[in-house]
Amino acid sequence: MLVFWKERLVFLATPKTGTTAIEAALQPLANVSIQNPPALKHTPVRRYQRFLAPYLRSAAGGEDFTVVALMREPIDWLGSWYRYRQRDAIPIKERSTAGMDFDSFVTAYLSDERPPYADVGSQARFLDPGNGPGIDRVFRYENIRAFIDFLEERLDFEIILPRLNVSPEGSTQLSQETEARLRRERAEDFALYATLD
Repeated sequence: MLVFWKERLVFLATPKTGTTAIEAALQPLANVSIQNPPALKHTPVRRYQRFLAPYLRSAAGGEDFTVVALMREPIDWLGSWYRYRQRDAIPIKERSTAGMDFDSFVTAYLSDERPPYADVGSQARFLDPGNGPGIDRVFRYENIRAFIDFLEERLDFEIILPRLNVSPEGSTQLSQETEARLRRERAEDFALYATLD
């Protein structure tokens, strides 16, 4: 999560949407940069609005901050998690997806009791404000250029993103049955993504 004080801008770091590269490029400009632990780096909108927004608003004399985030196409997002957890360097072996195919990973993700390797949350839940204020603008990860253009204009700074924390290559093919089940059971993710420019 990054806070830009003068510009009254907050960037919420949706997991697996290039946030490590974005934070590396923008940290020198940010007044507040929370990168560790992951639970704080990836503060969801509900937690931000409940705990941090009132504090920032009070400190800024009642002014609100513009809140922005990225969202990745839901199957691609799960594919990134799956490939990321294929790495040999996964510190907690129960979170490794080594030796399994993507279809099995998604099936585990859809189970009532997710195993640790498939317990990756939901973008819709991360970005959902509940009954309170939400995010002012969500950008598609697949159109990151629009997000960079927005930031460059808002921050008056040229941004060049490094390639960091990139998931390894790997097949993310789903059976028709598994994809249909995913689209049905996680409809809120697909519906939210469809509303984005």
